[in-house]
Amino acid sequence: MIFSVVHILLTAAITSALALIVALWRLGRGAWLDILAITVLSGLAVLLWRLSANMPALNDDGLPGFSANDWAAPALVFLFLTVFADLLVPADPRRYRQARALATLGALAVNVITI
Repeated sequence: MIFSVVHILLTAAITSALALIVALWRLGRGAWLDILAITVLSGLAVLLWRLSANMPALNDDGLPGFSANDWAAPALVFLFLTVFADLLVPADPRRYRQARALATLGALAVNVITI
């Protein structure tokens, strides 16, 4: 199964929205750069992965309800957010790690449910 670009864009947008909520909750409004990074990078990671790996072999469910892409997209979210934190130290590293973990879990949920 191959998904439409609109479907992939919607999945990335939902991931970004969920990441924004999590980032605001864990980081507070004062850490705007970290909030922006978590929001944008989470959606971008899902968008780029899903667009580049949109092929039947990766979209077919290996486990009931879970495809390889369902697992890989959140892993890329974690990678993007980790690289950002390594290049630019977050305002509150402990809370950033919490937000990163929750954004990654959110990306998994969104990818399993929406796509």
